Amino acid sequence: MLKLSSNSFGIFYMLIATLTFTLMQVCVRLVSENIHPIEIAFFRNFFGLLVVTPLFFRYSFSILKTNKLSWHFYRSILQTCGMLFFFTALTLSPLAQNVALSFTAPLFTVFLAIFLLGEKSDLKRWIALIIGFFGAWIVIRPGFNEVNLGSIFVICSSIVWAGSMTIIKFLSKTESSITLTVYMGLFMAPLSLVPAIFFWTWPGLEDLFYLFLVGFFGAAGHLALAGAFKSGDTGAVLPLDFLRLIWASILGYIIFSELPDNWTWVGGAIIFASATYIAIRELKNKN
Repeated sequence: MLKLSSNSFGIFYMLIATLTFTLMQVCVRLVSENIHPIEIAFFRNFFGLLVVTPLFFRYSFSILKTNKLSWHFYRSILQTCGMLFFFTALTLSPLAQNVALSFTAPLFTVFLAIFLLGEKSDLKRWIALIIGFFGAWIVIRPGFNEVNLGSIFVICSSIVWAGSMTIIKFLSKTESSITLTVYMGLFMAPLSLVPAIFFWTWPGLEDLFYLFLVGFFGAAGHLALAGAFKSGDTGAVLPLDFLRLIWASILGYIIFSELPDNWTWVGGAIIFASATYIAIRELKNKN
């Protein structure tokens, strides 16, 4: 009987994660024809909260024990803002272009960690950062193309998400991943409801179906991503995150008749390669 390695399971989970995250973005685009993206973000977080609710039955309220409640709240604010930016961007610019630019989030995380957490950085790390941001310039091409508002929103979401990841680095020293997940769900649903009220439209049955899929695919993606990094080595599974750009290109073409240009592929590959190089190199240094 064929026995699969842990990396094989990690790769399988990563394939599922990249596909489900892309399907979530497709559903956001589809339902945005009738529902404002800010309201969509609320339903994404609402269904996400339903997903984490069973954790209370398994771990009781002990998972809420923390001495850093305010930091969980700050992180949730940033995460919510990042989601609002990104969901809005999905309605304004091509799917593949949004995904390509979203690869900048790890680069901004490294940048913030250097200046806010005082992490040391050598020349190779700085060169990788510069190359990665050059890749973003290639995708947007300011001065050669009219800068799309959606591209600006994706960059804004990456910066805000980088701030959230920086706080996670700080919290993960004392908090479990379960505590981080539960507080994210508890805070983000009400936080996203506040702006959603101003754009509220009661969804029809078809809209509710797509909104459910947004929440389902989003939750499934996070679970699969966690399984990927738990089962396989980071160096084996992380490079497969580039599949998000491939899925986005395929689904964007089939569903929305969007065909990404060569610059999106080149820039996206440069951004992703730089971010992956930094992540794997940092992991090797820690080990």
